[in-house]
Amino acid sequence: MKIQLISVGTRLPGWAASGTAEYLKRMPSGCPVQLQEVPAVPRSKTMATERAKAEECARIEGQIPKNAWRIICDERGQPWTTAELSTQMADWMQSGRDVAVVVGGADGLTDQLRCSADRLWSLSKLTLPHPLVRVLLAEQLYRAWSLLNNHPYHRE
Repeated sequence: MKIQLISVGTRLPGWAASGTAEYLKRMPSGCPVQLQEVPAVPRSKTMATERAKAEECARIEGQIPKNAWRIICDERGQPWTTAELSTQMADWMQSGRDVAVVVGGADGLTDQLRCSADRLWSLSKLTLPHPLVRVLLAEQLYRAWSLLNNHPYHRE
């Protein structure tokens, strides 16, 4: 199983890029996580928000592996504890399917992409900046893996 972390945006502050990279490199070869950056659609006064979201979502769709679990980060989704994420990861691993964890752009995702999700996952009721979300996701995926494998990184 491979996990694709698909996120809109290509310009991260150094701290976010290094933090994300640190947790991604900790993942074992049997459960690799790859970051797929999707360029944001440049906004202008003449471009409607819905059109920009549709273009970004089309780019996201192009990055999602065929038959992959679609886990879409959305404020209306289900919040998971780390233990619940670990259980989800165990299910993903047993299924043998790849996983795509999707983070939309500044204006969010289209209803069509959200409806295609196998799971909608709410990371927090807070509004989080995109660079921090990447670090958070990379760390939580590593933490969930460590919990599954009785690695001492996670403590209860």
